[in-house]
Amino acid sequence: MTNLYRLADRRARRIVSFDRRELSRLLNLYSLRVASGEWRDYAIDFRPGMAIFSIFRHTAEQPLFAIAKVPGHGPGGAYMVYNGPRKLAHGDSLEDVLRVFDRKLRLLLA
Repeated sequence: MTNLYRLADRRARRIVSFDRRELSRLLNLYSLRVASGEWRDYAIDFRPGMAIFSIFRHTAEQPLFAIAKVPGHGPGGAYMVYNGPRKLAHGDSLEDVLRVFDRKLRLLLA
């Protein structure tokens, strides 16, 4: 036993995860983009103090987008959307940051 863990440090860590409603919303957005052929894979990572939903175009590539949840001052925490190292959105609700993915409707004339 070479690793010693302090129990006080262990209790202080807060596990961050997506709740059922958040995960449902993320998977709904993901499925719409898969159906249109834009996205192909996703991953969910849990790091100390952070949960990340990553979206890939191809499995072997870097993620196109990463949606992160961190503990925040609101009831659900704070949310961020990244494209590589660039932060695209930051907000107190998942719906606010997912507006980045809203498509603009275009009128197509024949």
